[in-house]
Amino acid sequence: MSKLSVNVDHVATIRQARLGSEPDPVSAAVMAELAGADGITVHLREDRRHIQDRDLHILRKTVKTELNLEMAATREMLDIALEVKPDMVTLVPEKRKELTTEGGLDLKAHAEHLRKFVGQLRDGRIRVNLFIDPSPDAVKASARVGSDGVELHTGTYAEAKGAEARKAEIKRIHDSAVLSRKLGLRAHAGHGLDYVNVGDVAAIREIDEFAIGFSIVSRAVYTGMGEAVREMKRLIAESRPR
Repeated sequence: MSKLSVNVDHVATIRQARLGSEPDPVSAAVMAELAGADGITVHLREDRRHIQDRDLHILRKTVKTELNLEMAATREMLDIALEVKPDMVTLVPEKRKELTTEGGLDLKAHAEHLRKFVGQLRDGRIRVNLFIDPSPDAVKASARVGSDGVELHTGTYAEAKGAEARKAEIKRIHDSAVLSRKLGLRAHAGHGLDYVNVGDVAAIREIDEFAIGFSIVSRAVYTGMGEAVREMKRLIAESRPR
């Protein structure tokens, strides 16, 4: 069965709008786990626009499943990861002006840096994922730099217009997931997945885990975090190959 890691960044986005203490992403993470989430994901950004360092330290003490830290491959973030010791780090590209992560890592341009960076994290006994666009070259490059797995960027699929465009994107994701497995990498998927479009991606047998945040937090505004997580888990489970 595929796993669901719930990203609670946007609970912190709401909190930071007033620079207060509510809503609390740590409380949201606890509720998500109680509802069946298999992991919790947070992105500690360079500009600290939502998740704060304090959130990360408290989450490390409270998360009972798996804590996945999304971060840029910088010295500051490496030091934080080696101190906090999340169960997994997902390395992502980061631009100050973007609303959210816009695409996968450029492994061709940064291969040597990433190889050393991944090695330092793994030496610290932290599993490493690379956030990549779904392409054979990116998957192969991820294996070469020593990553444990990949998170396939599903944003292009989520934004695709028309059945043919969506079908083409699903094929790219499927083929990348299959290749990841062949190369010994765990395949994750995330970005832009919601209650309408998750089914086609969840039907890909080779994908081990889904990282979903914005749509769950949005649904939770209406239904509560527990029900939002349970519904997403149900949709994923129903879409999995028998």
